Amino acid sequence: MIKIICDSTGDIPEEIRKQYDITIVPLNVQFGTDSYQDGVNLTGTQFYKMLVEGKVHPTTSQPAPGVFAEAYQKLAKQTDEILVLTISGGISGTYESAMQAKQLVDSKLKIEVIDSKWTCAGLLLPTLKAARAVEKGMKMAEITSMIKDILPRIRVYMIFDTLEYLRKGGRIGRAKALLGGMLKLNPVLTLKDGVIHPVTQARGRAKAVDILVDLIKKTGNPEEVVIEDATTPDELEDLAKRISSAIPNAKIMRTKVGPTIGVHAGPRIMVAGAIATT
Repeated sequence: MIKIICDSTGDIPEEIRKQYDITIVPLNVQFGTDSYQDGVNLTGTQFYKMLVEGKVHPTTSQPAPGVFAEAYQKLAKQTDEILVLTISGGISGTYESAMQAKQLVDSKLKIEVIDSKWTCAGLLLPTLKAARAVEKGMKMAEITSMIKDILPRIRVYMIFDTLEYLRKGGRIGRAKALLGGMLKLNPVLTLKDGVIHPVTQARGRAKAVDILVDLIKKTGNPEEVVIEDATTPDELEDLAKRISSAIPNAKIMRTKVGPTIGVHAGPRIMVAGAIATT
């Protein structure tokens, strides 16, 4: 059976990982000289406390090729086919590490690596689709073709209280145009061609959430909508109710924005994503 690897920025809930036996390769988070592996020895709760209270702004780095190679070799005991989905190569070197790792293992091992061009919900959704396809017995070529068809239809939107974390982390992309705007404006961002791209900015948090709901409504009638928060669970529940009301047939999946993306997004990010049908 094909085995699936995703990196830690997919924010895949533990129950989903276990259900589909998805291997997670963690990215790295550094606070000064202290290094952590996202989701391994640094939880989201621990991270956001350190982010808010600490004096040193953290940084991130992709997994070394050897970390991917170790995961490949471990799975090679169970399969000869591995499908890897990664965070966008436009904002991380993770895809390149996964590709380089192929040269470090037995060439008989068939490894397909896909750059999702997304992160968070945009990485979780295709990974989940792939896992379900494996469960149904689909072949590798069929699954990779399906995923490549899905990726352009993914829509993911993120609301921020500030772009300061993105600026500090060097991942601001085209959203740089929003820097220096009026105070009290909440940016709404997405990824376009694999890099951060501005959608609009709202006057206040409540208006930003309104925009988030409207953007997801425009995806048509998706089977699933993934919503994420970092430290604002009550807001996430309100968002879930509003999306359920707007798209009654959609299954709402809740998850948490992990430490790696949190470094660049800050503690009050909220995310919503779906595979568009229109």
